[in-house]
Amino acid sequence: MERRNFLKTLGAGTAGAIAAPFVNTASAQETITWNMVTSWPKNFPALGTGANDFAERIERMSGGRMRVRVHGAGELVPALEVFDAVASGTAEMGHSASYYWRGKVAAAQYFTAVPFGMTTTETNAWLYYGGGQALWDELYAEHNLKPFAVGNTGTQMGGWFKKEIGSLADMQGLKLRLPGLAGEAMNGIGVTTLTIPGSEIFTAMQTGVLDAADWVGPYNDLAFGLHQVADYYYTSAWNEPSAILEGTVNLDAWKALPDDLKAVVSEAARASNLAMISEFAYRNAEALQTLVDEHGVKLRSFPDDVMSALHESSRTVLQNQADNDEASRRIYTAYRDFQQKVRSFTDVGEFAYLKARDRLRG
Repeated sequence: MERRNFLKTLGAGTAGAIAAPFVNTASAQETITWNMVTSWPKNFPALGTGANDFAERIERMSGGRMRVRVHGAGELVPALEVFDAVASGTAEMGHSASYYWRGKVAAAQYFTAVPFGMTTTETNAWLYYGGGQALWDELYAEHNLKPFAVGNTGTQMGGWFKKEIGSLADMQGLKLRLPGLAGEAMNGIGVTTLTIPGSEIFTAMQTGVLDAADWVGPYNDLAFGLHQVADYYYTSAWNEPSAILEGTVNLDAWKALPDDLKAVVSEAARASNLAMISEFAYRNAEALQTLVDEHGVKLRSFPDDVMSALHESSRTVLQNQADNDEASRRIYTAYRDFQQKVRSFTDVGEFAYLKARDRLRG
């Protein structure tokens, strides 16, 4: 009974330290050692350390029966080759973001971020209770992968720009680092987007390869020093209102695990997911204050005509992808239907509260 209660607590998303191992070490067999490849620099704040946290939880919760060695981008495979490495069995696990694989699996993008899509709370509700995880499992099984949500950045920033944006005309011809569906929407309003690893953004901005760049948010952007190559930081978070970090497991390796270790991996993923969300909420607030107060970063919001154009372009991109890819159609339909359902309470609950709090500030 105690063990069942403990499992139930973890299943609810507990992200704190694990008080006791999941598995009785007295019955332990030989240690299973896996490799995890990631798209992040080794130990990079939140993203890289989030992968470390996932690995550490697996070892702790398994009572040492299972260990995961974490490799930063480029150590075993390049940052944007994690998907193929895990699918082929070069590594048993990966930690990355699914929209990097849009050239391989177009529908994968819905499992990172959707422009003008759901918030982090709504996204987790879709994955855990609204059928999203089942759709993700089905999509990735075709590529010999088992996916998990292992972190979320929360609402991301609109990006860094070398010049201030006064109107839609100022966006024309800009070279912007922005992956996924949001990148396609930007292309639709006259911007040229590129997908490059985060570790290359600073140099690309410094050398003029990029005029602007989206990365994550204040905590990670400060770590990369992006305030040194651009003055304007945009807050209109249309592009990634929620951004899932995915953990992937080679499906053959997953099937070979005993059921108790499958439970360990699954619950460690849920705990690490919540832990990263909480860390970003705290550290982004600290880093934003540092960027503004100590480095003089200028916060801006996109003009109304830019936001209107992005909204219309996003709708076109999403519809076109659904029309041209059956998996995208099924997943986007489910995503959109759930968003419409859950926002009925979001609007009268959290959104209404935030508007009231802002109005009564002071």
